[in-house]
Amino acid sequence: IVQHMPEGFTASFAKRLNQQCALRVKEAEDGDLLENGLVLLAPGGQKHMTVVKQMGRHKVRLIDGPEVCFSRPSVDVLFHSVAQVAGGKVSSAILTGMGKDGADGQSAIRRSGGRTVAQDEASCVVFGMPCAAYELGAPETLVPLENVSSWLMNSCPSASVRSGLESYRV
Repeated sequence: IVQHMPEGFTASFAKRLNQQCALRVKEAEDGDLLENGLVLLAPGGQKHMTVVKQMGRHKVRLIDGPEVCFSRPSVDVLFHSVAQVAGGKVSSAILTGMGKDGADGQSAIRRSGGRTVAQDEASCVVFGMPCAAYELGAPETLVPLENVSSWLMNSCPSASVRSGLESYRV
């Protein structure tokens, strides 16, 4: 997850989510392995979160770089890295927010064969990010917020494939 939040806020946000969610949630650290049932939240501040493949495993890399779409961390940076290493074995969602961060990266995921969805206007507080993605043709569909998680889970053709993709949810 990339949430546009300042440094220091994402750690407490991850802890709060961890207390409220069935899945384990933590603020990502450089070198974290992607694994089933683990949700990684990009730390706010000066680094972008990317995913790399090393020795057959997918792991987080926190990298330096300029702001992208006025944001660091940037959804576009994460999505582009995921499109490159996971190819079509990924599903992505863009939720409410201002600006266009994530639109280009989600388009890359869709071009690589991945599945893509964005939150619909009616359920958004701000339709900026989903709208920018929609205008690029990045999401396959727009759905209400309450349907995003089920759309992501059902975007895999079979349960055996679905279980292997859980660590790639972005």
